[in-house]
Amino acid sequence: MADSDLIQLYSGRILALAANIPHHGRLAAPQGSVKRRSPLCGSTVTVDVVVANGRIAAFAQDVKACALGQAAASVLGAVAVGRSRAEIEGARDALRAMLRDGADAPAAPFDGYAVLTPAREYKNRHASIMLALEATAEAMLAAEQAATA
Repeated sequence: MADSDLIQLYSGRILALAANIPHHGRLAAPQGSVKRRSPLCGSTVTVDVVVANGRIAAFAQDVKACALGQAAASVLGAVAVGRSRAEIEGARDALRAMLRDGADAPAAPFDGYAVLTPAREYKNRHASIMLALEATAEAMLAAEQAATA
C-alpha cells in the first residue's frame, strides 16, 4: 500500500467519525445483544438493542475495531434509532455490494457510508467495516425472537 493510498484510506473524515461514535457503550437491559468479531483483524463490535413496534427504540454499541470499523459504527450510530430490521439489512447488503462489487453507497439515511468507498480496494478491511451492521441486524432478530417466545 503506497503512502498516498493510506492517506486516502484514512482520511480526516474517517478519523473524525472513528473518534466520535454515537451510542457508544452498552444498554442496561437489551432485548437483543450480539457480539461479532472479525477473525482476520480481531476487531469486535457488541450491539445491544431494544425494539418497539418493529423499530430500534434504544441502541448501544461497544466498538473495539480499527479506524475503518469505528467509522462504520459511527455512521450507523448516527442513524440507527428508529430503523426497522429491513432497513438495517438493506443498508448491510448495500454496504457489502459497495465494498465487494463497486456498487453505489447505501441510500439515505445510510449514505454516510460513502466515506468508506476508498476501502473497496482493501478486502482485508471489509469484515471490520461490516461488523456493526451485521451485529445490529442479528441483535434485532434476536430481540424479535425473544418477544415472540
